[in-house]
Amino acid sequence: MTDFIIVSGLSGAGKSSIASFLEDLGFYCVDNLPVSLISSFAGLCMAGGDSGNYDRVALVTDIRGGQSFDGLFHALQDLETMECEYKILFVESSNSAIINRYKETRHTHPLTRQGYSLEAAVEKERQALAPVRQRATHIIDTTALSNAKLRGEILRLFGDGSSTEAMSISVISFGFKYGIPIEADLVFDVRFLPNPYYIPSLKEKSGLDEPVRSFLSGYHQTQEFLAHLEALLSFLLPQYVTEGKAALVIAIGCTGGRHRSVVITRAVTDFIRQKGYRASENHRDMTRG
Repeated sequence: MTDFIIVSGLSGAGKSSIASFLEDLGFYCVDNLPVSLISSFAGLCMAGGDSGNYDRVALVTDIRGGQSFDGLFHALQDLETMECEYKILFVESSNSAIINRYKETRHTHPLTRQGYSLEAAVEKERQALAPVRQRATHIIDTTALSNAKLRGEILRLFGDGSSTEAMSISVISFGFKYGIPIEADLVFDVRFLPNPYYIPSLKEKSGLDEPVRSFLSGYHQTQEFLAHLEALLSFLLPQYVTEGKAALVIAIGCTGGRHRSVVITRAVTDFIRQKGYRASENHRDMTRG
């Protein structure tokens, strides 16, 4: 069964951002599809069967298609006849917020091309969209919503129930002597741990080698640090998901980025994956001299 969402609402209220968030959730998004083609497109999606290519679809329609939405309502009737279940997501914002957004971005409101002032265009569009709003399954007011909060709301409404899939996590090991990764959101310094560099048999190995991992895991500092870090991440990660964060970069550094930070990065990545999150590991400086 196709999960069919029609996104409509006021220009400048955030429909493009919502379409982007829906794409992150696996929706196939089409912007400004003519309403006369909606039922035909829905038929193609439903005919896709088990291919999975069009089992989650979002269509964005707004005032650019004209000031009358009779055609949209005819299309919705066709969808009902086809037994295609759909939801309407209506996006709105206060007039002042929309006007400020247009002034900040210097974009042009669709109706100003017809001679309306910006203020009149926003009000005219609100009136034209009133019948669509009345039919909406969900209404989101973005007046006071940040992009992150808006993404969190879309996740709540249309996510598949697996909140851990909403955020990708990258764990990076690095050497402080080469600089902190500029993309890092969280940085942890593990230079307090015993350094395998000073053990002749371990110096030329890396944190991916078992002897180095065994050396470090034998110290209570390593075990206690990982226990504290795992507890911290267990608290933080759900908070970031709720806040709407799409990607998180965790950087773990030691002096050269070859031994201690690599061991901890591997352990942290494994822990995050065990919690059900998508996590990748990267060892930026491990092969440097």
